[in-house]
Amino acid sequence: MKIMQKIGLGLFLLAMLSFSFLPFVGSYQLEADIVRAETKVIHQEAMLEILQPMDGKSYDSNIRFIADFNEYFNAYNEGLKKAEEWDRVIWDDYAFALTKAASTGPVGEQPYLYLGFTVLLGVIGALLYILPLYRGQPEGIKNDGIFFSSMKSRGLIGILTGSWLILFYIVLYWFPEYLTNLVLMVDPLSMTLSGNPASQWFLYGFVYTLAILVMGIRMFRKYRGNNYQMIRTASVMFFQLAFAFMLPEILVLLNMPWHDFKNIWPLDYSFFYEYRLDGMLGSGALGMFMLVWGIILIVLGVPIFTYFYGKRWYCSWVCGCGGLAETLGDPYRQLSDKSLKSWKIERYLIHGVLVFAVVMTAVTLANYFMEFELLGYATNELHTVYGFMIGSAFAGVIGTGFYPLMGNRVWCRFGCPLAAYLGLVQRFKSRFRITTNGGQCISCGNCSTYCEMGIDVRWYAQRGQNIVRSSCVGCGVCSAVCPRGVLKLENAEEEGRINDMPIIIGNKSISIKS
Repeated sequence: MKIMQKIGLGLFLLAMLSFSFLPFVGSYQLEADIVRAETKVIHQEAMLEILQPMDGKSYDSNIRFIADFNEYFNAYNEGLKKAEEWDRVIWDDYAFALTKAASTGPVGEQPYLYLGFTVLLGVIGALLYILPLYRGQPEGIKNDGIFFSSMKSRGLIGILTGSWLILFYIVLYWFPEYLTNLVLMVDPLSMTLSGNPASQWFLYGFVYTLAILVMGIRMFRKYRGNNYQMIRTASVMFFQLAFAFMLPEILVLLNMPWHDFKNIWPLDYSFFYEYRLDGMLGSGALGMFMLVWGIILIVLGVPIFTYFYGKRWYCSWVCGCGGLAETLGDPYRQLSDKSLKSWKIERYLIHGVLVFAVVMTAVTLANYFMEFELLGYATNELHTVYGFMIGSAFAGVIGTGFYPLMGNRVWCRFGCPLAAYLGLVQRFKSRFRITTNGGQCISCGNCSTYCEMGIDVRWYAQRGQNIVRSSCVGCGVCSAVCPRGVLKLENAEEEGRINDMPIIIGNKSISIKS
């Protein structure tokens, strides 16, 4: 069995190397016809003049091609800015579109071959490694040797993995032209699903979904015997594949706006942007349903479901960010900081992001209904700032890239505005709690160690105190790893939910009055 796992690990590493170096393969040649096809009519004449030195020139790498493009394009814009001819400045970014269209390498000619040698090979290698896990061992969660693993305890391999993820996210969000070949290899899949060529976002969604599905199988192996964990994992796999990846692409194929029906404002921070509102209002009955459904989720869905089930109904069962954290991020859950200082930072930061999201959305809506008289062109600047700070840097680069460094729920703990909204409802008006039996607690610390949200569960368990924290996502792992059955996830009556008085000593309880 170990031989199969070694083969699987070797194949996965080979696939990762291929995936990492594939962007630098191939050649590029820009023609006038390509410039006309990929630029707006109002920019065509200027772009043809700007890129005339590149016309017909062959490049053996995208680095050289992009370097020349940026040199000519930026020189043109800088000249206009110095002359203060702002109306002639080209603000559109054509780097990715032109780099992709100018590609003449082998990836565009045989995309399935390269897709198979990178992504498919990686999936096969991962499954060969995952499927034999825990075979022949009794059911029960195994974390043996986790703190001796270089990958799972901030060792060199973990740091390298985190660095690769951070670099990938930075390039994906801000320099997608360097990922042209990776996008080209998923072009046929995008054409099949949506009828449109692939973008960097389709590539990201495809890889993201595969990561959840493959690592979800690992969850099935590790948590087998625990029905709650098995069903929860199946749920996040289903919602990511069906609602976050497949359905939105099919909507585009049907000439409808791209829409993720399970995404909720303020996590879906662009829901009230002009282009989203116009797209939904202009798409007939289905578009109107998208708008009404989104508003219903915000106003009624969140408070009602959270009242009955806590924030776990979304954060641990539906959310795509949570789905990746629970599957791909599961090996790193023990790295979350449980200190009081971390908790204080968490409370101020996540609620600060929520306030920022609410204010930004309110201003956006007011500006929309005032026909942009309030902010004018500054509207896009406001959206760009939020998208850069929250949607890209925090949710993407830090949220996922820091898995091997700070645990798997960095974004959910410190940055997700929807998690803050759900948490406020859960803390003050919900039936959900984790009950404890302090008389049975042996202070082993498993619950605190494997709490991905940084909650010191043992502190509550030792006192027989119910855990009612706004940050708790109800993943149930604390209960699953407890050797004495001290912890239990419950949805009971609100009365008695908060019991901050009892201290359990042995089989006797002592109540201390404040």
